[in-house]
Amino acid sequence: MADTKSTGQNSLSGRRTLAGRCIIVGISGGIAAYKTPVLVRRLREAGAEVQVVMTENAHQFVTATTLQAVSGRPVRDSLWDAAAEAAMGHIELARWADLIIIAPATADTLSRLAAGRADDLLCTLRLASRAPVMLAPAMNNVMWDHPATMRNLQRLTEDGCVVLGPDSGPQACGETGPGRMQEPEALFSAVSDYCLSFTDWNSLATPVRSGSRSGNLQGKRVLITAGPTREAIDPVRYISNESSGKQGYALATAALRVGAEVTLISGPVNLTPPEGVETIPVTNARQMQDEVQALLPEADLFIGVAAVADYRPEEAKDQKIKKLQGGKKGLNLNLVENPDIIAGVSSSKHRPFVVGFAAETQDALQNAREKRKRKGMDMIVVNDVANPEIGFNSEENAVTVIWDGGEENLPQSSKMRLAEAIMDRIVACFVDQLATANPESVAE
Repeated sequence: MADTKSTGQNSLSGRRTLAGRCIIVGISGGIAAYKTPVLVRRLREAGAEVQVVMTENAHQFVTATTLQAVSGRPVRDSLWDAAAEAAMGHIELARWADLIIIAPATADTLSRLAAGRADDLLCTLRLASRAPVMLAPAMNNVMWDHPATMRNLQRLTEDGCVVLGPDSGPQACGETGPGRMQEPEALFSAVSDYCLSFTDWNSLATPVRSGSRSGNLQGKRVLITAGPTREAIDPVRYISNESSGKQGYALATAALRVGAEVTLISGPVNLTPPEGVETIPVTNARQMQDEVQALLPEADLFIGVAAVADYRPEEAKDQKIKKLQGGKKGLNLNLVENPDIIAGVSSSKHRPFVVGFAAETQDALQNAREKRKRKGMDMIVVNDVANPEIGFNSEENAVTVIWDGGEENLPQSSKMRLAEAIMDRIVACFVDQLATANPESVAE
């Protein structure tokens, strides 16, 4: 099948566009399946290519004819469809997908997905694809509240699935409570928001590094700083830098996906905090340091991504500084050094595993190696911001990860994709360090 993927971008008017995105919409056997054609139609209107995959029981609630009409493609529903396998086999279909959303996802489907079953086409595609998986649960409220369902959801979340809903309200069975599938427009918004946060679509289906994570951070607390700081000159002026916060926010999402409890201390940025991450906004370096030190005793890992201003004005004026009149020119500012947040974390009696970031413009690797040792970091991630295509305010980055005993170059890619790869290395080094210090702490 021809490769139809291209990069969807927001228009200037803010219109959602999923142009060229390849999405599998899975439908399992629940009454909420009658809503799914509306979701398919909305995805198609936004430019996505949609392949509907139905389970056997889904046919009891919605027809393949309807779904073919709104998707523009024949519905797939069997591993044993000779014609479909000849034209676009299930493995090719799994590789084709940028995203898989299952709506509705019944209690039975959640159970089979959590167990890693591959006894029908939908479950097989989920196992055979590296694409992200979104689940829209729909079931009776008692089934939803059952411990078995909660266990299955926890496993699926740990595996990286994104769970959408469910809503609470009247149900087809006559009862009221949680278990209603979210409305198609809400599901469409969730899918498009998720998709439009990526600029490198190959990153959704292909990991930067082969293999799986060396462990996970379930039950661990991760403290991350992100963005710039602003150091006031007067009420309307400040000293700052070009940091957008995107890499730090991406790392917060990546840490959440490997099971960590994540707190993000963020300087001023134009980003929406990741759902599920506790976010603490700050403005200047001293505020950021205060928040870090307050939370440090509970942290297992600290990741300092923020581009903290090295200096601040010795005195911030209470009133706006007026432009000098009468031929006088120039303005002198006395600058004093800001606290070194990462060095303070490394020397703390509550010292966690410490990861720092370095933005360099020359001799990047050598400067980063020296900085890691000087500040007592376990790991440092360095990028060369002299390259205008990466780093500050860019959608992409390229970094080298340096730790005691190793270095790894991660080539230019989206910041989300790099965040996942960086988190792989952090997890591996953290688990190794934990095992060396206390072998019983990582025993199964």
